[in-house]
Amino acid sequence: MAQVKTTEDGKLAVDIGVKPLPHKEIQKLSFVKTPETPPDTPANDTKISDIQRIPPMLTVPQGKTLPQGIVLDPAVQPVQAKDEVVPASTDAAEVQSKAKRQDVLPISTTQLQAKDDPKSPADATEGYQDTVQTSPTTVVPHPLAQSLSPATRLKHKLRYTNDLIVCPGVYDGLSARIAQSAGFETLYMTGAGSTASTLGMADLGIASRNDMVRNADMIANLDSHHSELIADMDTGYGGPVTINQTVNQYIRANVAAFHIEDQVLTKRCGHLSGKKVVTNDVFLSRIRAARGAIDNAHADIQLIARTDANQQLGYDECITRLKAARDWGADVGLLEGFKSKEEAARAVKELAPWPLLLNIVENGHSPLITVEEAREMGFRIMIFSFAGLAPAYMAMKAAYEKLKNEGITGIQGTGVGPRVLFDVCGLQEAIKVDENAGGEDYKSIMS
Repeated sequence: MAQVKTTEDGKLAVDIGVKPLPHKEIQKLSFVKTPETPPDTPANDTKISDIQRIPPMLTVPQGKTLPQGIVLDPAVQPVQAKDEVVPASTDAAEVQSKAKRQDVLPISTTQLQAKDDPKSPADATEGYQDTVQTSPTTVVPHPLAQSLSPATRLKHKLRYTNDLIVCPGVYDGLSARIAQSAGFETLYMTGAGSTASTLGMADLGIASRNDMVRNADMIANLDSHHSELIADMDTGYGGPVTINQTVNQYIRANVAAFHIEDQVLTKRCGHLSGKKVVTNDVFLSRIRAARGAIDNAHADIQLIARTDANQQLGYDECITRLKAARDWGADVGLLEGFKSKEEAARAVKELAPWPLLLNIVENGHSPLITVEEAREMGFRIMIFSFAGLAPAYMAMKAAYEKLKNEGITGIQGTGVGPRVLFDVCGLQEAIKVDENAGGEDYKSIMS
């Protein structure tokens, strides 16, 4: 258990010992190492909750130092975080690799206070000393960042950075592995893709809760230490009690975030015509049920409120619904089916600083918005729902038709064979696990 101690110069320090703290405590504390044989200090009744909270990774503003009473481990060296992460005494390639694996979480200087701190972001640096000059990009990582859950990592990205999180749509294990191998840290499990891939059916609300939970569980845990999954939860699959159960299943599945929408139970893909939505009261009941489940579970999974009302009721109704959902505790908003780029930019401004998610479906009902355009508008998450499904359809259809018409697939000569696909699917990691356990069954694979 973490113990609060007083250092020789009278500052508070937290001795974390050798065991990682629970995720909730990781969010609250600044991490320090006390001496192996700490000096004798008078007994005190200081509680962990009395210590100023700062995020797991701190960006020190230029010309500022840490608040009084906060001690950082001197063994953790600052690094420069611009386009690359380059420390003073560590191999650059190794540090960049660690940064990709979420060993380093970027945290905004305006969010040093906890969310429940009464101070506004503008007051976040109050109490700093102006004695030590530091680079505006100096960051201090802590060694336990990788132990954070995917939900906590995503929460920190949204709360403490201004980055646009770009997510490719995935729908099964192979598409998820390919997206991870391409360097994406956050993935989006599309409901349309999951329905098509696992059931071979159109997205008409056919996939059940069990279908979606099973798929999300598999994808989210392929590499949960380095990847986060945002998952479609459709309408929640029922009333408040069912929604409560669904949210808890997503939490146990290691899902980082989910969106729940206001379509009727006989829903359809957001880019098909004829959508119908429930009343705002029913929609907010879904949001409240989801929020209550998250709070009761003390989880960091992010709640994304999605409205499909634009097609049936218009833009103003969408904004009304999203504002109400925000007031009931939704972490992110999603207005599905923008009718123009101007409408998308307007929504960001009207709901700022609340983060918005932008769903891009090429050849759907909304205009194509590029990543750079979305970044300039101020969106915080951008999902490309059909980024995997549509190209997979085109490639497989072409190969199957070539096989049917010419008797060959066209794969020969491309270099894509079993080893290539299996490497993407974790072959090397599996062999390493076997060898570390003393096994020799798979050594011959590498020969």
